[in-house]
Amino acid sequence: MLASHYYEGKVEAGCDEAGRGCLAGSVYAAAVILPENYQNELLNDSKQLTERRRYELREIIQRDAVAWAVGIVTPEEIDRINILNASILAMHRALDQLTVRPEAIIVDGNRFRPYCSVVGGISTNIPHTTIVKGDGKYLSIAAASILAKTYRDDYMNRLAEEYPQYDWLSNKGYPTKKHREAIRQYGITPYHRRSYNLLGDGQLSIDFPDLT
Repeated sequence: MLASHYYEGKVEAGCDEAGRGCLAGSVYAAAVILPENYQNELLNDSKQLTERRRYELREIIQRDAVAWAVGIVTPEEIDRINILNASILAMHRALDQLTVRPEAIIVDGNRFRPYCSVVGGISTNIPHTTIVKGDGKYLSIAAASILAKTYRDDYMNRLAEEYPQYDWLSNKGYPTKKHREAIRQYGITPYHRRSYNLLGDGQLSIDFPDLT
């Protein structure tokens, strides 16, 4: 059973992202505040769940959460500020949208930047802790991983209708063989991350022709 909280006696938001390793598409992040002492034995790291279970749990999370939100950073922004900064920015954007202000933040992984809350014109850094594999340890991070993953999958499925040759319905923008072969054959779309090594050949991929 995953733990219900890390900080004792604080309103705690769990954060996670999806799409960091993809060659195409935005990076998504979610922030979730669950009720105190919340339990759900089905919640787990989104990567350990079937697609059907993830979507079932998304409905449960959105129903049960005290507050939840999703933040997005575009491919253009990723290329400009790099994927680490973009992942953290997506989490900050999710936190910005929460209807309840957290008193503490727990984040999957080992990198984060302080998040400031402004109350009455006074800016205060909210305490945060990074937790490696936190999506398999804490319920709110697991919930955030599910929301980030499913909302990003929905987005990539929409893009797949526009550019079916890249097999985004299956790979969701990740660097599969079929995805890279399509890049080699057709070039890149406006959704590809130009700062990435798209062909896996050690070269930056900023000189491909664009599909329009």
